[in-house]
Amino acid sequence: GVVLLLLVMMTAFVGYVLPWGQMSFWGPTVITNLLSAVPYVGDSLVQWIWGGFSVDNATLNRFFAFHFLFPFIIAAMTLIHLLFLHETGSNNPLGINSNSDKIPFHPYFSYKDLLGFA
Repeated sequence: GVVLLLLVMMTAFVGYVLPWGQMSFWGPTVITNLLSAVPYVGDSLVQWIWGGFSVDNATLNRFFAFHFLFPFIIAAMTLIHLLFLHETGSNNPLGINSNSDKIPFHPYFSYKDLLGFA
């Protein structure tokens, strides 16, 4: 679930750059420069993400490609998440044993998931 949240936030961030205005330039400049604080590899990591020494056309092309690919990755991760959820069920943090009022995950929640995707 947390990985899905991070992927959605990354999709929104790389989409923020696409209009290519002043805010779209300075947003990724500031946010990606935060990675320069990583010891030893920070500056190289920032230049690798930018595709050069500053945010320019190469950065825009990379972020557009990521913005296109992330929804497919999110869909795949959602299916994997649902597969694991269907296989093991959700956790029980309180430890209450209430098997008498449970309904099986399949077919009830499987149909609900299919309707959610449709």
